[in-house]
Amino acid sequence: MYPSLHILGSRQFGGADQFYVRLLGALHEAGQRVIAVNRSGSPVAEALKTSAIEQVHLPLANQWDLWSVWRIRELVAWRQPCIVQTYMGRATRLTRLPAKAKAVHIARLGGFYKIDGYYRHAHAWVGNTRGICDYLVKSGLPAERVFHIGNFVPEPFVFSSQHLEELRDKHNIPSDALVLFALGRLIDKKGFDDLLHAFAELPAESNGRPLILLVAGNGPAVDRLKTLSDSLGLTPRVRWLGWQQPDPFYAFADLFVCPSRHEPLGNVILEAWNYRLPVVSTATDGALELIEDGETGLLAPCGDPSGLAAQIRRALALSDTERSALGEAGHALLQTRYSREAVVGAYLELYQRLMADRGD
Repeated sequence: MYPSLHILGSRQFGGADQFYVRLLGALHEAGQRVIAVNRSGSPVAEALKTSAIEQVHLPLANQWDLWSVWRIRELVAWRQPCIVQTYMGRATRLTRLPAKAKAVHIARLGGFYKIDGYYRHAHAWVGNTRGICDYLVKSGLPAERVFHIGNFVPEPFVFSSQHLEELRDKHNIPSDALVLFALGRLIDKKGFDDLLHAFAELPAESNGRPLILLVAGNGPAVDRLKTLSDSLGLTPRVRWLGWQQPDPFYAFADLFVCPSRHEPLGNVILEAWNYRLPVVSTATDGALELIEDGETGLLAPCGDPSGLAAQIRRALALSDTERSALGEAGHALLQTRYSREAVVGAYLELYQRLMADRGD
């Protein structure tokens, strides 16, 4: 057993925050003593409230928060954890272990973040893609202390046909429609304007079936995107879902589209594969690691609506059996490399290795 503190300073509930909750729950169920350190009232604190995981709440403020720095050091001295794992820049910057501490500080990164002033003082670093690990080494961190461990997604839900039909009725989706689904924060780098332009290049029907695009998510670009959708004449064919539990939409969609211009990993691709849903994605850093074009999904150029439209058209031209095979291949890869068991096992193996290096 490797007692561990897990520190996250975010007040959001994005991909990294949700993974924090999943990983802590999985480590706890694997018999590890886990203490969650986060901000009071944050979404992760609320998500962990009903679990058996102990929580400690600190301000973890954006500025140089000396109170949190001191409290983290005090927690380490009192609880004597083997591992102190931090998530993203704020928590890592505020975690400054005394030289005499036996704990190993692991900084986990899910993006190409600024290293100096935030990450260099950690003892080891985990990147959730190989590209991030390469970036860390190129930034001058020792390669022998940089480790690649991916993410895992929750087990898929099982929905009754009645529940899915009710959702179709609620969002006015014809029963014979071919449904394209996209999900994410509505900000520029997610490329939803590219997706709308691509969708405008597609016919209203494919093989006699109406094409419907579902967009789940919200963000500062929402009004601009809705205006763009109207100007392109897409209003009857696009459904704006807002923030939603996405699982039922993964379950009844025919194709998932990830139009991002920049994506270090792409959790949404893993989530789509979790439901055996075929994927068309732009060729971001993350998607290039995950997808083999034509085998586990289809790849389109970033920032190229016509190129994205061409790959969606390619997917729609496949038979139902061929599209299903793409989703099944993605699901098989998910089970092999990004399962809960594989990821938790990799973390436990890393903890054992790092503690052995320290002589414990």
